[in-house]
Amino acid sequence: MAVPKRKQSKSRTNKRFANYTATAPTLVECPHCHQMMQAHRVCGNCGYYDKTEVVPQEAKKD
Repeated sequence: MAVPKRKQSKSRTNKRFANYTATAPTLVECPHCHQMMQAHRVCGNCGYYDKTEVVPQEAKKD
């Protein structure tokens, strides 16, 4: 069984995470309602995905 000979330093450990950066999600225009939405997801505004209504929208109550 392999065991480390010495403790790894904090600076060496932190170097592993130095280049990690979070990226913003890619946004595309919904072909149905033309709102910005995440790619390959159901549109939160109209409920359509790939030209089919996946999430039925309730009628707005006035």
